[in-house]
Amino acid sequence: MNILIVEDEAAAAARLRKMLQEIDPSVIIVGEVPTVAEAADWIRSHAAPDLAFFDVRLADGDSFAIFKTVDVEFPVVFATAYDEFAIQAFRVNALDYLLKPLKKAEVAEALLRAGKGGAVRDHTPLLAPVEPTAPAAFVKRFLIRYGEHFKIVEPPQIAYIHSLQKNTFLRTKEGRDLPLDESLDRLEKQLDPSRFTRLNRQLIVQIDSIKELVAYSKSRVKVLLEPPYGEDAVVSSERSAEFKRWLAGR
Repeated sequence: MNILIVEDEAAAAARLRKMLQEIDPSVIIVGEVPTVAEAADWIRSHAAPDLAFFDVRLADGDSFAIFKTVDVEFPVVFATAYDEFAIQAFRVNALDYLLKPLKKAEVAEALLRAGKGGAVRDHTPLLAPVEPTAPAAFVKRFLIRYGEHFKIVEPPQIAYIHSLQKNTFLRTKEGRDLPLDESLDRLEKQLDPSRFTRLNRQLIVQIDSIKELVAYSKSRVKVLLEPPYGEDAVVSSERSAEFKRWLAGR
């Protein structure tokens, strides 16, 4: 089976590739592209794959835009970590949808359905313009898988989100680290900026988790967190002024 992967997180693409090849060693990954534009170019210039896995949010926009640009004449499985409204739409308009982090049994089921000639459903509803009255919403909750278990975490339960050795973790207010399958850059856009802010390249914090502020060097500020972060949480100099405005509620 020839499979196209459209995913802008390199680690997530690598995990999916490994999972697919473990499920079926005969799988051939015919392409891996990270953006809407590159996906459209790939589809124009290559034979249709047997199946494609599309991440929902890509670096240059939502993957829905691919359907506006080119004819997608093959089954598509969407992958998403949030947005219940989109999930409902995908279930009607695609071969399937999968919640991130991806689970091997669900990926295997999608492969089985595609192998049995899974129908390419009508994607037209995805192209309909968004109602102007529909307000943009921040993520309501995260569904996180660890081992064989799932946990629902709502934003008020988050102390902070941090990166460690190219992996991303959500730390709850109880001090528990849970894995996330998205980068801090993308998560930052999903969280309410009145409650969450980016301190530096490794850390997004919620205001309730800030225990104390300490003057550091020059204009920088050290932030003591609860639960403890374990390392110095220092606001980078380029973010310092914005951080102080955020603390003041401006």
